Amino acid sequence: MQHESDFLVIGSGIAGLSFALEAAEHGTVTLLTKAELGESSSRYAQGGIAAVWDPEDSHSEHVGDTLVAGAGLCRRETVEFVVKNGTARIVALIERGVEFTRVADGDYDLTREGGHGKRRILHAKDMTGAEIIRALVAAVRADPRIDLRERVMAVDLITAGWLARRTMQLPPEPDRVLGAYALDLESRQVGTYAARVVALCTGGAGKVYLYTTNPDIASGDGIAMAWRCGARIANMEFVQFHPTCLFHPHAKSFLISEALRGEGGVLRNADGERFMERYDPRLELAPRDIVARAIDAELKRRGDDSVFLDMTHLPADFLRDHFPNIHRRCLELGIDITAEPIPVVPAAHYFCGGVVTDLSGESSIRNLFVIGEASCTGLHGANRLASNSLLEGVVFAHAAAAAAAGRLGDPIEQLPAWDPGGAVDSDELVVIKHTWDEIRQFMWNYVGIVRTTRRLKRASRRIRMTREEIGRYYWDFQLSGDLVELRNLADVAMLVVQCALRRRESRGLHYTLDYPESDERQIHETVVKRWL
Repeated sequence: MQHESDFLVIGSGIAGLSFALEAAEHGTVTLLTKAELGESSSRYAQGGIAAVWDPEDSHSEHVGDTLVAGAGLCRRETVEFVVKNGTARIVALIERGVEFTRVADGDYDLTREGGHGKRRILHAKDMTGAEIIRALVAAVRADPRIDLRERVMAVDLITAGWLARRTMQLPPEPDRVLGAYALDLESRQVGTYAARVVALCTGGAGKVYLYTTNPDIASGDGIAMAWRCGARIANMEFVQFHPTCLFHPHAKSFLISEALRGEGGVLRNADGERFMERYDPRLELAPRDIVARAIDAELKRRGDDSVFLDMTHLPADFLRDHFPNIHRRCLELGIDITAEPIPVVPAAHYFCGGVVTDLSGESSIRNLFVIGEASCTGLHGANRLASNSLLEGVVFAHAAAAAAAGRLGDPIEQLPAWDPGGAVDSDELVVIKHTWDEIRQFMWNYVGIVRTTRRLKRASRRIRMTREEIGRYYWDFQLSGDLVELRNLADVAMLVVQCALRRRESRGLHYTLDYPESDERQIHETVVKRWL
């Protein structure tokens, strides 16, 4: 049976929930999420959301800080668009019930993070993402216009071009998205979802790396699906490694917020030496790419397992009050942040590249809108400024919903049902796990914080063979969530390696020992496209 709606939303982080709520003002909405509603990287964002709020701050200063962090690759019109519209989107979140932390006089408490010249980060203690998602989830569940489908995972997008090629006809130009196939993870049946507009809000792909701050669902689904149907992808070489992920065998990717360094946290090596002064005059408040590389260099120089973030010089009551979640989690693992430094290491955190979009969030395929981390809007350039990601999600969700509302005159097509062919159930699930682990290991070793051309070429050969194996396995066996994610991870890994090999310089998050300097001739986006 074909499911039909005006708007099909895939993903339920801040971008997907915000778009669904605004699109529901104009038509029917189907929201697919492969876990429970709201499970996303957005939920685990600790630090906050950046916006010009203080009268002593200004749009021009926020724009300037973003451009500096982006290392020459931000699209200025995008940066100005997001910053200009950011404050209004924060107000909209507050109106939806988000409760940001206030100070004694009732105004909102503003923090500062690396790369920001002013205090402009609104937060909810150290659980900002969780608070935003709480309010948005409540609003979505209360909205009868939104057809919510939990534990349903998108498999592939359906486009007019794909249908034309299937029937040996000339594909339209430009192509148009018509819907998606999606796997019900409980019944393991693939359904057909037709819509006038599709919004990909699937987040990033941190799970392509061995160590990441991302939740398990971050497997690059939207980026991979968009690439497979011919959308333009850009800047996949720019993977942000968060400098401070808790180093503990039982921590499971627990992030230590940038806000701790914003409040005076000091990075020290195992000997207690403050080492950032050797790497950047901004010390711990340098942008993330610089801090992550400094930690990586320190670990390699000394052979240590971790460095340490020292907060012990700050009042204990201040730490417990401002960072209750971090304090509680560290205590559970035997670390009292008020009395001892926190062991930390860098980990894959955020993809600055993704599906290329315009200022309305629309991709190169008509009616396919991509919002949030899966997109490449030009806001982040070669390195994302801290706390700009949640801001990007709400600003572009609003812009995309307004643009998508103008597409209600486009038809909903009758689409073919999913054809499983001769696929059978697999009794070799160990193959999926082994291949998953292999990809994450060689991506960490060869395509990590510091790269070389030799390592990248080695990764390219490995991923080419791996994708061939996955391709054969994919069509021989019945779909499972793990198999769909594995296919997507392999495609994303290929895109990261391909883009990294094309950029023969070091810029922002892409640092290669073979080309350690930036080259002004390469101030352009690395754009790739699958030719169908």
